[in-house]
Amino acid sequence: MKVITRIEENKEKGFMDLIGQRITVFCAIYIYTGDLVGMNDTTIKLDNPAIVFETGHFKEPQWKDAQSLPNALYIQTAMIESFGLVK
Repeated sequence: MKVITRIEENKEKGFMDLIGQRITVFCAIYIYTGDLVGMNDTTIKLDNPAIVFETGHFKEPQWKDAQSLPNALYIQTAMIESFGLVK
């Protein structure tokens, strides 16, 4: 059996790599989308955020039901399951 023992940490990947872009964040309870404008060790900040209540088909260019929020949104990174770009 081959075992990989080398681990590299790259702080320029993950959220840092997506700053300034519109992302989708799948959390423990809700799905959020917005412009990633900031982050630290415990939270991320989304401008122009929305809660996605119904996705529809993922190949569609728009969410089936996404409700805009009136202000910036801060999300605890501990609640995030996955994240990525919105195309």
